[in-house]
Order: sequence, then structure tokens, then C-alpha cells
Amino acid sequence: MSITNKRAMLFALNKMKKLMMLLLFCHVTSAVKHSMNLYLMGSSGVANIPEFAAIANVEEVIMTYYDSNIKTVEPRHYWARKLMEDDPQYWERLTQDCMHYQQFFIEETESFKQHLNQTGGVHINQQIVGCELDGETEKADGYNHYHYNGEDFLTFDLETETWIAVNPQAEITKQEWDKNKDTNGFWKNFIINTCPEWLKMYLNYGKTFMQKTDPPSVSLLQKTPSSPVSCHATGFYFDRAMMFWRKDGEELHEEVDLGEILPNNDGSFQMGVDLNLSSVTPEDWRRYDCVFHLSGMEDDIVTKLDKAKIRTNWGKKEIRLDKTTKPITILITAVVVVLAIVFIAVIGFIVYKKRKANRPPPPSVNISELSERLKPET
Repeated sequence: MSITNKRAMLFALNKMKKLMMLLLFCHVTSAVKHSMNLYLMGSSGVANIPEFAAIANVEEVIMTYYDSNIKTVEPRHYWARKLMEDDPQYWERLTQDCMHYQQFFIEETESFKQHLNQTGGVHINQQIVGCELDGETEKADGYNHYHYNGEDFLTFDLETETWIAVNPQAEITKQEWDKNKDTNGFWKNFIINTCPEWLKMYLNYGKTFMQKTDPPSVSLLQKTPSSPVSCHATGFYFDRAMMFWRKDGEELHEEVDLGEILPNNDGSFQMGVDLNLSSVTPEDWRRYDCVFHLSGMEDDIVTKLDKAKIRTNWGKKEIRLDKTTKPITILITAVVVVLAIVFIAVIGFIVYKKRKANRPPPPSVNISELSERLKPET
């Protein structure tokens, strides 16, 4: 790959990271909104990557994972594992739904290629569908977006139950899908009813943890003397949390790196925010403090930057965050899959720009028939 293409990939990844962190910040500042998102990816012409993969997030935390290689839905969080133990039949139905949708999604990808007169090469189809639920009014809203070969492609209009061709190349698909009233009705029902029902179910399984009142633990961590100092909180049971560094009482936006909210194995959550002190003199350390805010907690936890309070593990390969925090191997695997999706999407976009097909298009896909198989059982 050329240096130009590598730079393009890095730029796109950096842009996406900033966007996701902005969305996460906006998400946690709304105290009454709950959310569930499904990330789906289909690929063709890519070696060593599943043909289809799906990740379900609840409150920005990975709950389940499925791909065409493992052919089963795997729980990735304590709440999801508890649900699987309590209702194995539901889990079996969920796996069957994913297998049906896998075929549906792959045929959608083929239809995109047909409409764009493409063949061979690398092609990536991504769908992001999700819902938001108002915790007070229980009013539901949501979205359904498609991205093809790294570009915005289609988005669903809930009001009109029609598709918007965000990309001019999607116009043929839009016209075809707008005629399929049954499938469009299915998507509206999924976003307004089915998705919020699933969200409520997951939240209900997490309720026993989120109602606990034990205060979280906040620590200052540093891997090496030259590393950033991380303010780390763990053991909290709401993921509606905010964490930031201040200097002289003012929130810092430079020289800080906000991490994601991640689950612990016991059902609680953890998060951290790093502060780069490379240009800060030892005399100025006292001007900094870390603030951890948790929705439902009366007072913020404020931690002064004090060298004597920093926990270190210099000379060793790993810092253990606390006694209850365990390695989250499965979660890391899912995150790697997400990063792979981003990498592939950018690569697919670059390859797509260079290659176009000349072969006649394949037969059209009966999306309406497949959508019937996706309707949840009652």
C-alpha cells in the first residue's frame, strides 16, 4: 500500500475515533436516554475476515457478537450471559435470526454490486441500526444507515417509511427499496417497537447491579515515569458517567485522552482519562485534579494530582487496575473486530475507486421474502 493510502487510512481512523468519542460524550451527558445499536458488516473479496459479522451494543457497551464463522450468538457481557442462562430458547432464536439475516445481508451486498455494475475486488457493506428510549416518557426513536465501501450510502426515513439516497450511486437501490412496503414497515416496527423491547430487557437484567449504592473506586495510575497519568474509576453500576481533568478548576480539553466505558466481569463498569504531563513542571501538579461524575450520585469524586497517590507498576509488563478488575479478553476480541471493520472499509473504498466492473449484473434479490424471515416471533 502506498504512503498516500496509508495516510488516508490513518486520517479516516483518527476522524472516526474522534467522532465516536464525541457521540459517547453526548450520550453520557443525557441522563434520561437509553440506547441500543446494532453494527453489521458484510464483505466480499476479503481474506481471513468473516463474510458477515454483527455486534450489539447497549448503552455503548458490547453485549453480543456473531459472525459467519462461529455461527452462534456469543454473550460478551455479564448481563447477556445471565440472559442466556435464564432463557436459552431465546438465545437459540436469536442465533437463528442472525443466520437468516446473514443471508439477507449478503444478498443485499450483492444487489449493491449489481446496481453499481461491480464485480470482483474488495467490497464492504455496513449497516448501523439502533434505537433510543426516553427513560421518563418511554418514547422511542431511532435510525437505520447503510455505508458502502467507506461512504455514506442510504438512510431510512421513519416518518415516510422510505429511503434517502445519501450517495447518488444509491438512487437505483432507493427506488427499488421504496416499492417494498412490507420490508420498510418491518424496519419501522423494529426501530420503534422491537429494538426498544430488547433494550428494556437488557436494562432489566442490569437493574440489580445499577441499583447498588457502593461508591466506585477512583485511582491515579502511571505505567512508567514518562507515561501519562491515568485517572481510573471502577466498580460503578451506571454507565452514565463523565470523567475529566481540570486545571485551576477549569476543564481541560488539550493533552487529555478520554477512554471508553468498559464492563468488568462482575457486571460493573470502568473508565479512565489520561493526562499528558510532559510539559508540566512538578510545581504545577497541584493545580490539576480529576473529576468523576456519576448520574444518580450526589457528589462528584474529585482526586488531586499527587505523586504520592499515583499507583505504579514500573518494570513490569502489566498494570492491574484493581483487585476486582480482570482481563476482558472477549471484549478486546470484539473491539479488534470493530477496528478490522474500519480498516477494511477504508481499504474497500480505496480499491473501489481504482476498480470497476464490466460483467453483466446478477439476478435481483427478493428482499421482501427474506424480510419475512426476520420478523421476531410472538
